[in-house]
Amino acid sequence: MNNNPKKFGTAPVFFTAISTILGAILFLRFGYAVGTLGFWGVILIIFLGHLVTIPTALAISEIATNKRVEGGGEYFIISRSFGLNIGATIGIALFMSQAISVAFYVIAFTESFEFLFNFLQEKYNFALRRQVISLPVMALLAILIIKKGANLGVKALYFVVAILLVSLVLFFLGTTGHADSTTYSLSHAELRNPQDFFIVFAIIFPAFTGMTAGVGLSGDLKKPSRAIPLGTTLATISGMIIYFFIVYKLAKSAPVEDLIEHQLIMSKIAVGGAIVIPLGLAASTISSALGSVMVAPRTLQALALDHAFPSKKVNRWLAAANVKDNEPKNASVVTAVIAFIFVALGDVNAVATIISMFFMVTYGSLCLISFLNHFGSSPSYRPSFRSKWYISLTGFLVAVWVMFKINTPYALLSFAVISLIYIYINHYHKYRKGFASIFTNALFQLNRNLQILIQNKNSKKTHKEWRPSAICISKDSFKRDKAFLLLNWIAFKYGFGTYLHRIEGYYSKSTVQTAKNESERLLSMFSDVGNHVYIDTLISPSYTSAIAQAIQIPGIAGMENNMIIFEYDKDNPDNLEDIIDNFSLVNSGDFDICILASSGKSIPFKNGIHVWINSLDSENANLMILLSFIILGHPDWKKGYIQIFEICLPERMEETRQKMKELVNSGRLPITAKNIKIIPQEPNVSRKAIINQYSEKAGLTLIGVREELVKHEKEKLFEGYDTIGTTLFVHSKYQKEIE
Repeated sequence: MNNNPKKFGTAPVFFTAISTILGAILFLRFGYAVGTLGFWGVILIIFLGHLVTIPTALAISEIATNKRVEGGGEYFIISRSFGLNIGATIGIALFMSQAISVAFYVIAFTESFEFLFNFLQEKYNFALRRQVISLPVMALLAILIIKKGANLGVKALYFVVAILLVSLVLFFLGTTGHADSTTYSLSHAELRNPQDFFIVFAIIFPAFTGMTAGVGLSGDLKKPSRAIPLGTTLATISGMIIYFFIVYKLAKSAPVEDLIEHQLIMSKIAVGGAIVIPLGLAASTISSALGSVMVAPRTLQALALDHAFPSKKVNRWLAAANVKDNEPKNASVVTAVIAFIFVALGDVNAVATIISMFFMVTYGSLCLISFLNHFGSSPSYRPSFRSKWYISLTGFLVAVWVMFKINTPYALLSFAVISLIYIYINHYHKYRKGFASIFTNALFQLNRNLQILIQNKNSKKTHKEWRPSAICISKDSFKRDKAFLLLNWIAFKYGFGTYLHRIEGYYSKSTVQTAKNESERLLSMFSDVGNHVYIDTLISPSYTSAIAQAIQIPGIAGMENNMIIFEYDKDNPDNLEDIIDNFSLVNSGDFDICILASSGKSIPFKNGIHVWINSLDSENANLMILLSFIILGHPDWKKGYIQIFEICLPERMEETRQKMKELVNSGRLPITAKNIKIIPQEPNVSRKAIINQYSEKAGLTLIGVREELVKHEKEKLFEGYDTIGTTLFVHSKYQKEIE
């Protein structure tokens, strides 16, 4: 049993972060940066870096005060916001960057022994390898953290931070002959070599990546909602202020040549610099290594607890913790092994850039989470500490931009690696695909705002471009799918579609449950067909009431619905009478009406779409041509084509042909003269017989119908097309412009 599960307060969060911020890069690279870019150049780098780190610190503080933050720190926040699969993807990348960071800081620690390396080289001409020091240090660090855990690490933090503080104080107290002989001030400060700005930025950016280091202790904090915001924000702002003063001190105290040439230039400025600056470097790098070696195992343990890895045994082993203090012992071993490998390699400069990339992905993700939570306006998102949405959005955009500015190939490689990890995790956890609520809430808000905007804009338009927004009502969804397929063809690229499965009956507890069950069944049934249709159910006691309800619902795209699709079985047209009886009801609104006669025959897509028009009936003709073009845009019809037919008296053949050409050419549709066929009307041969003859093998046949004929002929109007397959009867409310 865990007798002391939460033992830390705000101080460890602050010290872990500040000791990582004031780390190796500060001692080893800031002098070079000031020498290369000048005072104002490095100040600009600090400002740009903090355009990422400050929004991230505020974002993580905000998120931590909204929900209970458990072990895993940044990983826990990301996974509980973006979902476990995306969270595990970023979490694995985050863990690797944290583990490799341990090696980076240990190798940097060896630079505090620069005097020893130089002495042996100059005195004995012997080049001592850095690993002679770095490997034993890494071994000692691993033993301490595995044996004693975070408790010892936090105690050591206080000691090394004290050394770090003393070294910085002595640095600011120090002076040089250069400083005494010049009258340096901000008015004399320079901005040099702007062309090298992002090269230098890439070198010193890791100095800004430590502000979330303390968040990894979230599982060991007494009160994360207080310790994380206070410790992280204070460390970030304190680090930025200290950076400003250090840059000014460096620019004032040493000439440009010395700043560029001497890696430990701070040792030539500080009081007792030959001793205190190497000690400060050692303290900062060891404290950073301690911070990373405490945080990385907790990230790995949290990943294992969420079953991120494809083996139950591996997850169980990595998740194991000491009963006494909940220390992630096995995860610490794995972290130490990874760090050992990179310490043995001895040079992680290239890897350090990848580390920065993965950290930037993490920071950008945290800022994006904060922004989406603001934008989504979920009632459950009520943090006691609030950032601003525009600050979080700025942090996200700058993080992505900076990644590509630092190193575009590495940025692309980082995204590629993360994408591959996600594909694998998503495949392994294919049943864990739940759409994270943070995206859902944001999409709800975006959809609402866009629909209101569209409505307001459309109300002011005098001319509106036509595009189909169709509703299809059917109670036979599980018997025939051609009505759904038609709607899906229309909605694939150019139109919008809502498919309503009708459940016959009155609204009740029983029918509501039936509606839920059949909705899930429909979604599952159509999930593999590249669905672009919104699917819903409609409970209604009669066909007429169902239609009356359906034609009043808003369009799924935010525009008003303008087309109704009815469907019946050609071989058993039981519901055709109901469709005809309700034709005038729908026609009383501004709706085009399509009646699909579903055939039991399969659809031969390669045989194309046959459109039978009457050049004197331009209302239906234009709509059928437009619909055929829209349907042909679906991949199912990629080998199909459009064939337009017109039947006319023999003496009007040439006149009809000319009108047809003008109609098609004015529409700029992909139809050539060979796709237009004028058929003479022979005596005693009916129009239906001609259509049956020419369209027997067509994939889909479109035929225009007029309201007065529907009223007078009723079912007879749709009968007699026995030899052709699936047929779409089209009635256009108004003439469509083919532009």
